[in-house]
Amino acid sequence: MMIVLILDKPYVSEFLEDTILELNLPVLKNKAAKEFKLNEDINFLEEKEFVNKVKNEESLIYSNSENPINWITNHLSFTDLPEKIDIFKDKYQFRKLLRDMYPDFYFRKVSFDELDQIDINEVKIPFIIKPSVGFFSMGVYQVNSALEWEKVRGELKKEVNNMKDNYPEEVINTNEFIIEENIEGKEFAIDLYYNDEGKPVILNILEHIFSSGEDVNDRVYITSKKIIEKYHNSFLDFLNEMGALINLNGFPMHIEFRVDNDENIVPIEVNPMRFAGWCTTDVAYHAYGINVYEYFFKQKEPNWEKILKIKKDKIYSIVVADLPNDINVNDIIEINYDKFSSYFENTLEMRKIDYNKYGVFAFLFAETSYDNWGELETILKSDLREYLKFKH
Repeated sequence: MMIVLILDKPYVSEFLEDTILELNLPVLKNKAAKEFKLNEDINFLEEKEFVNKVKNEESLIYSNSENPINWITNHLSFTDLPEKIDIFKDKYQFRKLLRDMYPDFYFRKVSFDELDQIDINEVKIPFIIKPSVGFFSMGVYQVNSALEWEKVRGELKKEVNNMKDNYPEEVINTNEFIIEENIEGKEFAIDLYYNDEGKPVILNILEHIFSSGEDVNDRVYITSKKIIEKYHNSFLDFLNEMGALINLNGFPMHIEFRVDNDENIVPIEVNPMRFAGWCTTDVAYHAYGINVYEYFFKQKEPNWEKILKIKKDKIYSIVVADLPNDINVNDIIEINYDKFSSYFENTLEMRKIDYNKYGVFAFLFAETSYDNWGELETILKSDLREYLKFKH
């Protein structure tokens, strides 16, 4: 089994780069790989050589980003990857795939141009509206009443105009949206792959915590021994059932769920070909010593019983330091990264991000004691202005 990688924007972590070097993995020599200025010792393959290798050998392919989806469609059409990606990347197609599993679930597709013509009385309220092809909670809104829809519609149109230039259409398509019933309950995100026999292998389970019922932001994700022990088998049951609907052998993914008070599991969406975005999947190494890339490439399965038996009962979090929507990034003089990092009980790693381009100034991994839960609640509700220095 040959292993190949396609790297693309927005981010490649040092951890992923070191893994590639350590395992001597071939990487497509594309524009993004050059711009990242990655280690020259990496085994880069020219486009033609990369395609020929995939054509001539059974391959495991991983991408850190969804940006290469169009390239995969155009150059690897002889594989079944484009078909799998289309089903999962398009949230409407995904709902259709699972229709027999969730026959009573309400969803419909609308175009951007139809937003002003929607008869709100024909929609099941409350509902979620989001790009049919989307990423990172962008363009995602919860609507709880007909009156609220008027406000949300205006905000959505404004956000769409602002984000069109930052991501390719294969990652965020703002021409089509899906409206679906709101799923109450806790939200989870799982990094996993299906092995060469079609068996799902869970590499991490993250709970997405929110500041309120209306919050849809990506500020904090947590994982812990308790979370893995409680939910692993339930999620595995769903993944086995989904795997029976479509051939997913050798396929990595990041899938999001809601779990209601009765422990019913409803999937939200699947992000194909990758694990948690911006290489935040690396938190699994901090939390459990699991290098998710190595596990996928070598088709290894975590021995969760053994891992959790010796694991400290702590909370491991990903904190996304996003900027407030109402500020002008040009007014920021500097970010007080030291203050931000020192706020946490135990900062494991902090990654500085170009906030001018992405509206996020850092991704931070932290370890927190359960009796210090307030630390995460506070950062969840903060607008983070205390870490920003403005011109005036």
